[in-house]
Amino acid sequence: MIYLLVAVGGAAGSVMRLAVGRAAIGLLGAGTIWGTLFVNVTGSFALGFFLAWTLQRGEVSADLRAMIAIGLLGGYTTFSTLSYDTIRLLETGEIARAGLNIAASLIVGLAAAYAGVLAGRALT
Repeated sequence: MIYLLVAVGGAAGSVMRLAVGRAAIGLLGAGTIWGTLFVNVTGSFALGFFLAWTLQRGEVSADLRAMIAIGLLGGYTTFSTLSYDTIRLLETGEIARAGLNIAASLIVGLAAAYAGVLAGRALT
C-alpha cells in the first residue's frame, strides 16, 4: 500500500511542478532558471517543515509521511532539472550564471529547509 501512496503523492507533486514551472515562464519568460530555483527552495522548506512538525507530534502515520515527503515533495522538487539547467548554462558559456544557479539552489535551499524545520518545531 505504501508504494501506491507514494505513487499518488509523486503524481500530484509532478503536476504541481508543471504548474509552477509554467507560471514562472509566464512571469519571467522562457529560458529562465527561477522556476526551478523557486521549486527547489519551496520544496526544501516544505520538506523541512513537514518532517520536523510531524515527527515531533507523532500524529501522522509513516505511510502518510512517506506519501507526502517521498511522493508529493519528491515529485515536486527538481534536482535533475537544476542539473540540466546548469549544464545548458555552461554549454552556452554562462559560467557565472551556472555558478550562481548552483550556489543559490544549495545555499537558499538549505536555508529554506532549516527555516522549515524551525517553523515545524515551533508548532509543537
